[in-house]
Amino acid sequence: VQLQASGGGLVQAGGSLRLSCTASGSRFGITAMAWYRQAPGKQRELVAIISSDDTTNYLASVKGRFTISRDNAKTTMYLQMNSLKLEDTAVYYCNVVKFAVGYWGQGTLVTVSS
Repeated sequence: VQLQASGGGLVQAGGSLRLSCTASGSRFGITAMAWYRQAPGKQRELVAIISSDDTTNYLASVKGRFTISRDNAKTTMYLQMNSLKLEDTAVYYCNVVKFAVGYWGQGTLVTVSS
């Protein structure tokens, strides 16, 4: 499975960005799709996850500001990020679990400026 992420960039605090991630192949076998992020000097953390039954969960600090979703084909997922804060600055990675194997995208940098 190859993942192609896009949508990162530079945005002012309070602004919005939308990340996208497309998985190659069919949706068959995909049980979860998620966004992680890693800020400089910090460990990678789970930001949002959407399961095969469309259940979603979020990191506490992004609840109410970020929304994870996916398209009808269930091979492209999105992360709508609103009210961005300085602390949201990080490299964002998409992750897909297919047939119990996790796959990572290449990461896309989100920089929030004051």
